[in-house]
Amino acid sequence: MSLANVIILAIVQGLAELLPVSSSAHVVVAEKLLGLDPSSPSMTLLLVSLHTGTMFAVIVYFWKLWRRTYFRSMAAFGSAALLVVVATAFTALIGEGIIKLLEMTVLSSLPHGEIEDLFGRLEFIAPALVAAGVLILVAGLLEKRHQLRMSSETSNPTLGQAALIGSVQGLCLPFRGFSRSGATISAGMLAGVGKARAEAFSFALAVVLTPPVVLREVLRLIRSAHETGGPDLASIGMMSVIGAVVAFLAGLLALTWLSRWLETGRWYLFGIYCLIAGAAVAYLHSAGY
Repeated sequence: MSLANVIILAIVQGLAELLPVSSSAHVVVAEKLLGLDPSSPSMTLLLVSLHTGTMFAVIVYFWKLWRRTYFRSMAAFGSAALLVVVATAFTALIGEGIIKLLEMTVLSSLPHGEIEDLFGRLEFIAPALVAAGVLILVAGLLEKRHQLRMSSETSNPTLGQAALIGSVQGLCLPFRGFSRSGATISAGMLAGVGKARAEAFSFALAVVLTPPVVLREVLRLIRSAHETGGPDLASIGMMSVIGAVVAFLAGLLALTWLSRWLETGRWYLFGIYCLIAGAAVAYLHSAGY
C-alpha cells in the first residue's frame, strides 16, 4: 500500500462517500485496478478510516443545522436522540442479521469466513449498485413529478419513518454498492420526510454508525496480525490517518455538491449514474477483475 495509492483511494472515497453513488463500490473498483485486495484486513481498515475522515466532514458541514434542529433545547435533543437510537437499533438488527446469515451460508465453505470476504467480489457489487440506482431513480422521479407528499423541511422524521430509514440502512451494511446515503435519503423521501431533513438525518445516522464499524475493523486487523505475524500496524495506521485527512477535505466538497443537487430537484440523476456504474462493474467482473 503506497502513499500514492492511499491518496487516490482517499480522494475517490471522499468525493463518492457523501454522494448517493456508493463510495465503497468506487473504492473497491479502484483497489482492483490498482492491484490491491479489497478484502484484506489492512484495506478494510483503510476504508473505514476514510469513512472516519468523511464522518468529520459531515459533522463540520451539518453542525449549524444540527445545532438549530437537534441541540436548540434539551427537549429537541431528547426527541432527536430517540429517533437516532430507534433507527440505529433497526440498522443493527437487520444489518447484523443479514451478515450472520451470509456468513453461515455463502461464506460457510471458507475457513473463518467473514462478510469482508465478499467486499472485493464485483459480482455482488454490480447488482447492489443497480438496486440502489432503482430506489434513487424512483424517489427522484416521483419527487420531480410532485407525486411525493413530503412533510415540511423543519419537521423531524416520525418514529415509524426513523425505523424505516434505519432498516434500509441495515440492508446496506453487508453489500458494497448499495449506497447507504442514497438508499436512506430515498427511503426517507418515499416515506414522506422532507428532502433536506432526510439528508440531515441520514448523515446523523452515519456519524453514529462509523465508530463501531471502525472498531470492528481495527479488531479484525489486530487479530490478523496476531495470527499471521503481520502486517506492520504502525505503517498501516499512519497511512490510514493520511487517508482520513484527504477524505475529509474531499468529503466537504462532495457534501456541498450533494446539497445543491438536492435543492435543484435532480436527485434522480444519481439513480441513473448508479445503473450505469452497475453495468460498468458487471463488465469489469466479466473481464476478470
